[in-house]
Amino acid sequence: MKGKLELRITVAAIALFGLAVLGKVSTIHAQTAPSTGSEVKIDNFTFAPKDLTIAAGTMVRWINRDDIPHTVVSDDKTTFKSKALDTDDSFSYTFTKPGTYSYFCSIHPKMTAKVIVQ
Repeated sequence: MKGKLELRITVAAIALFGLAVLGKVSTIHAQTAPSTGSEVKIDNFTFAPKDLTIAAGTMVRWINRDDIPHTVVSDDKTTFKSKALDTDDSFSYTFTKPGTYSYFCSIHPKMTAKVIVQ
Protein backbone atom coordinates (compact mmCIF):
# COMPACT_ATOMS: atom_id res chain seq x y z
CA MET A 1 0.00 0.00 0.00
CA LYS A 2 2.80 2.39 0.91
CA GLY A 3 4.52 1.85 -2.50
CA LYS A 4 1.31 2.69 -4.40
CA LEU A 5 0.80 5.87 -2.36
CA GLU A 6 4.38 7.00 -2.99
CA LEU A 7 3.95 6.24 -6.69
CA ARG A 8 0.73 8.29 -6.83
CA ILE A 9 2.39 11.21 -5.04
CA THR A 10 5.39 11.04 -7.40
CA VAL A 11 3.15 10.93 -10.48
CA ALA A 12 1.09 13.85 -9.15
CA ALA A 13 4.26 15.85 -8.43
CA ILE A 14 5.58 15.22 -11.94
CA ALA A 15 2.23 16.21 -13.44
CA LEU A 16 2.14 19.44 -11.42
CA PHE A 17 5.73 20.23 -12.37
CA GLY A 18 4.89 19.62 -16.03
CA LEU A 19 1.88 21.93 -15.83
CA ALA A 20 4.00 24.59 -14.17
CA VAL A 21 6.63 24.34 -16.92
CA LEU A 22 3.95 24.48 -19.62
CA GLY A 23 2.43 27.52 -17.94
CA LYS A 24 5.81 29.28 -17.99
CA VAL A 25 6.37 28.42 -21.64
CA SER A 26 2.89 29.69 -22.56
CA THR A 27 3.46 32.89 -20.61
CA ILE A 28 6.80 33.51 -22.32
CA HIS A 29 5.25 32.79 -25.73
CA ALA A 30 2.35 35.15 -25.07
CA GLN A 31 4.70 37.97 -24.11
CA THR A 32 7.00 37.64 -27.11
CA ALA A 33 4.53 36.73 -29.84
CA PRO A 34 3.77 39.58 -32.24
CA SER A 35 0.25 40.91 -32.36
CA THR A 36 -1.91 39.09 -34.87
CA GLY A 37 -3.57 42.20 -36.22
CA SER A 38 -6.52 44.50 -36.44
CA GLU A 39 -9.09 45.11 -39.14
CA VAL A 40 -10.46 48.30 -40.65
CA LYS A 41 -13.64 48.02 -42.68
CA ILE A 42 -14.24 50.30 -45.64
CA ASP A 43 -17.97 50.81 -46.13
CA ASN A 44 -20.33 53.63 -47.08
CA PHE A 45 -17.37 55.93 -47.88
CA THR A 46 -15.85 55.58 -44.40
CA PHE A 47 -12.99 53.79 -42.66
CA ALA A 48 -14.18 52.08 -39.47
CA PRO A 49 -12.79 52.57 -36.96
CA LYS A 50 -11.77 56.08 -37.95
CA ASP A 51 -9.02 56.13 -35.30
CA LEU A 52 -7.30 52.82 -34.51
CA THR A 53 -4.77 52.47 -31.67
CA ILE A 54 -2.42 49.49 -31.85
CA ALA A 55 0.91 48.24 -30.52
CA ALA A 56 4.06 48.39 -32.65
CA GLY A 57 4.42 45.19 -34.65
CA THR A 58 0.69 44.89 -35.36
CA MET A 59 -0.58 44.13 -38.84
CA VAL A 60 -3.62 46.12 -39.92
CA ARG A 61 -5.88 44.74 -42.63
CA TRP A 62 -8.25 47.00 -44.53
CA ILE A 63 -11.14 45.25 -46.27
CA ASN A 64 -13.45 46.95 -48.75
CA ARG A 65 -17.09 46.14 -48.00
CA ASP A 66 -18.34 48.97 -50.22
CA ASP A 67 -19.68 48.33 -53.71
CA ILE A 68 -17.19 50.72 -55.33
CA PRO A 69 -13.36 50.75 -55.33
CA HIS A 70 -11.32 52.50 -52.63
CA THR A 71 -7.63 52.86 -51.79
CA VAL A 72 -5.63 53.12 -48.57
CA VAL A 73 -2.78 55.64 -48.85
CA SER A 74 -0.62 57.16 -46.10
CA ASP A 75 -0.60 60.97 -46.04
CA ASP A 76 3.07 60.97 -47.06
CA LYS A 77 2.12 58.67 -49.99
CA THR A 78 5.19 56.50 -49.35
CA THR A 79 4.74 54.64 -46.06
CA PHE A 80 1.91 52.49 -47.44
CA LYS A 81 -0.23 52.58 -50.55
CA SER A 82 -2.76 50.03 -51.76
CA LYS A 83 -3.98 49.38 -55.25
CA ALA A 84 -7.65 50.11 -55.92
CA LEU A 85 -9.57 47.64 -53.77
CA ASP A 86 -12.74 46.24 -55.29
CA THR A 87 -15.52 44.82 -53.12
CA ASP A 88 -14.11 42.25 -50.66
CA ASP A 89 -10.49 42.98 -51.65
CA SER A 90 -8.10 43.68 -48.80
CA PHE A 91 -4.77 45.38 -48.13
CA SER A 92 -2.46 44.78 -45.15
CA TYR A 93 0.42 46.70 -43.61
CA THR A 94 2.49 45.97 -40.48
CA PHE A 95 3.27 49.02 -38.35
CA THR A 96 6.70 48.58 -36.80
CA LYS A 97 7.41 52.06 -35.42
CA PRO A 98 5.39 54.14 -32.91
CA GLY A 99 3.71 57.24 -34.28
CA THR A 100 0.49 58.54 -35.80
CA TYR A 101 -0.17 57.47 -39.36
CA SER A 102 -2.90 59.46 -41.10
CA TYR A 103 -4.27 58.03 -44.34
CA PHE A 104 -6.95 58.59 -46.96
CA CYS A 105 -8.62 57.12 -50.04
CA SER A 106 -6.95 58.59 -53.13
CA ILE A 107 -10.15 58.10 -55.15
CA HIS A 108 -12.28 59.84 -52.49
CA PRO A 109 -9.90 62.18 -50.61
CA LYS A 110 -12.51 63.22 -48.05
CA MET A 111 -12.29 59.68 -46.65
CA THR A 112 -9.67 59.98 -43.93
CA ALA A 113 -8.61 58.09 -40.81
CA LYS A 114 -5.52 57.35 -38.74
CA VAL A 115 -3.62 54.57 -37.04
CA ILE A 116 -1.93 55.41 -33.73
CA VAL A 117 0.98 53.07 -33.00
CA GLN A 118 2.22 52.90 -29.41
